[in-house]
Amino acid sequence: MSEVKLSAKIRDTFGKGSARQARRDALTPGVIYGHGTEPKHVNVDAHALQLALRTPNVLLSLDLGDAGTELVIPKAVQKHPLKRSISHVDFLIVKKGEKVTVDVAIVTEGDLAAGGNMLETLQNTISVEAEATHIPTEVTVSIEGLEAGATIHASDLVLPAGTTLAVDGDIAVLQVVAPQAEEPAAEGTEA
Repeated sequence: MSEVKLSAKIRDTFGKGSARQARRDALTPGVIYGHGTEPKHVNVDAHALQLALRTPNVLLSLDLGDAGTELVIPKAVQKHPLKRSISHVDFLIVKKGEKVTVDVAIVTEGDLAAGGNMLETLQNTISVEAEATHIPTEVTVSIEGLEAGATIHASDLVLPAGTTLAVDGDIAVLQVVAPQAEEPAAEGTEA
């Protein structure tokens, strides 16, 4: 995973009025915290941040000008309920070589066995622990040829090197179910 470099400005005004003004100026307010440091309140270019956050679990290098550079991951992203624009972001400071726990998307590949079976997704994401600079964007699982009744558990997932499960391996992630037959309508009754 590569780092995305963004510039941010330390802000010294707080509250709703300050946040609204930042959003009018096409900036997104945020806070940087972690590793026992004092929280730093920042404004980040809204468009650049929106583009960067399209990648799940993106690693960001925030250039704070005279205050230096911070390596962070987005911890909490708040969005406007109607516009879906980002209204605030919490950034967690990480260090190279440090392990972090994140949720990673589960992606399926292949086709189920013939017979009209259906794949039921029980978990869309899975919590994993990985080095902050090598967070996987997704975990791929093959469903090729699986028959009705088959279940894939978290322990069955093939994780990239250096990545471990942060959940119980017995958790069911996917299962294949047989199609449900519809009961025929009784003769003489109207539908």
